[in-house]
Amino acid sequence: MTDRLDVLFEMQDALNRRIGVDAGAMTDEERAHWVLNYCRAMGQEIAELTDSVPWKWWAKYQQFDQQNCRVEVIDMLHFLISLAQVLGMSAEDLYQGYTMKHAVNVQRQEDGYAVKDEADSRHI
Repeated sequence: MTDRLDVLFEMQDALNRRIGVDAGAMTDEERAHWVLNYCRAMGQEIAELTDSVPWKWWAKYQQFDQQNCRVEVIDMLHFLISLAQVLGMSAEDLYQGYTMKHAVNVQRQEDGYAVKDEADSRHI
């Protein structure tokens, strides 16, 4: 059975190529441009997610829109996968990086996370 994360990466690559974005053929300058584009796009999706939650404590008309929140999370995943691809990461790279960083985060919690030490993530 094909790994689901691999499938998502393949689907996103096909979609990006369809709109003219080929992460595998970018120069460093183009990569920097697309990293910024995807960061901005994810920021916008976070704003849209925020707008789906009643965050204005002074306004009584707002309602929690859980369905739209789910859609915005999926939109962010599209851009996150695109960003990973622009940075030359595969689904396996993302998985390995996540599991390694997760172990660091767990260790930080076990140690009380009293000191910020970015050196503990340099091996990732």
